[in-house]
Amino acid sequence: MRSPLQIPFIIRGELIDNCTLEFGGRGGNIAFSTPNLKNYLDRLTLNAPSKMADLYALTFDDIVDFLAQVGKKLVLSENPHLQAAYDLSCQTSGISDSILRHLYEAIPEMFSPAVVRETAERLVGIDYLEKWVEQPSRVHTGKPSRIRAFGARCVHVIAGNVPMVGVGTVIRNAFTRSDAIIKTPSNDPLTATAIARTMLELDPDHPLTRHLSVVYWKGGDESIERHIYDPRLVEKVVAWGGFASIRHITQYLQPGLDLITLDPKHSATIIGPEAFADADTMRSVARRLALDIGVMNQEGCVNARVVYVACGTDEAGLEHANQLGKLTFDALQKLPTTLSTPHKSFSRELKDEIDGLRLAGDEYRVYGGRSNEGAILVSQNDTPVDFARQLACRVANIVPIDSMDTAVMSVSAYTQTIGLYPESLKDSLRDRLAYQGGQRLVSLGAAALFEDAAIPQDGIEPVRRMCKWIVEQTSDGNALEALAAGASH
Repeated sequence: MRSPLQIPFIIRGELIDNCTLEFGGRGGNIAFSTPNLKNYLDRLTLNAPSKMADLYALTFDDIVDFLAQVGKKLVLSENPHLQAAYDLSCQTSGISDSILRHLYEAIPEMFSPAVVRETAERLVGIDYLEKWVEQPSRVHTGKPSRIRAFGARCVHVIAGNVPMVGVGTVIRNAFTRSDAIIKTPSNDPLTATAIARTMLELDPDHPLTRHLSVVYWKGGDESIERHIYDPRLVEKVVAWGGFASIRHITQYLQPGLDLITLDPKHSATIIGPEAFADADTMRSVARRLALDIGVMNQEGCVNARVVYVACGTDEAGLEHANQLGKLTFDALQKLPTTLSTPHKSFSRELKDEIDGLRLAGDEYRVYGGRSNEGAILVSQNDTPVDFARQLACRVANIVPIDSMDTAVMSVSAYTQTIGLYPESLKDSLRDRLAYQGGQRLVSLGAAALFEDAAIPQDGIEPVRRMCKWIVEQTSDGNALEALAAGASH
């Protein structure tokens, strides 16, 4: 019998590798063992926030320099810990090996000084992280207020669908001067661990190393969670997860504990009639739509699934929708293997649903879906398939519509990214889509290509919320005495 993979803990600059507890990976893909976290709870949490003072002995330049050194050690071909994380992800992830390699090889760039500085400046503001920043004078006193962003003691319950979640968490924790406990996911328990282990080997006594812990416990273990989710020990919880896991965490909420949720979303696409101006335009739109569907094998919240196309539902409109469906399926098969491939673990339930559509007469056209190559399902009316929430593995549903109102009204607070074509749709629809709950509007083809990562996420600014925003106000002493004197008569 094969021994379970050992996943050590990194707790405040110390490697703990006496792995005695065994867990099953998500979907039964792997088994792994870890130390017993119950033996280390007192070392895991930081009982006094004053112990974060060592982080404030660092300048922002010190933080940037240390992260740059870490990044240089995170070259996939040279770092055995990162290589182990990649090898494990190849077994557990829905993302194909060639795409994963491309993602892991991009990790050092995320630690580069230019990227860290721009991210910190855009997401928080370096001045606020580095010093007390004077605000405009108040009218009635002429005295300025000052504001500074301080780090907090945080628990990060991260997602494992893409390795970049763990990477970004480590970097954000560092430049906000926070104290992090990262709970790794069962489908990627090694990526954040590999980065923390690299930091430990580089400098175990560095404040950024000593204020980072990476551990695993099975969600729902109250003997662990009641200790950790205590506002005397932790001030913020940043949670990526589904309805059940987020609702579970809420039972621990009380004054002093702030929950920041990055819950799963679904994304959408709206294509105007301009897509059918001529054959070349339609082919271009199909290629861009294939990108939105296929990048990262449709494993992200950002990927397109239901595609509303304003071509009409008459005979001519349906012909356009079906042509677009065929062209998109063909373009999907031609995407570079660093972006997308046939899915290595295609959902059996989804395959059954696709096969069922072939028996539905004239209600749907199905392009592909015979094996794991993905599929484009074209509705022959203005209604999505009834299993739209299950669309995955490079499967999308094109829905022809007569009015843009149909597409707009489909958007809700669960809609994250909306790909739009042509660009003019942004001007005409962006306010209405925002009212409905849409959170990110992009050009068709760019849904999963984060050309600008230093932006709000899921309709909030999570990094600003990770900080504690402290205010210092100065008042005129004479005015205060006059106020007191007036109040006494």
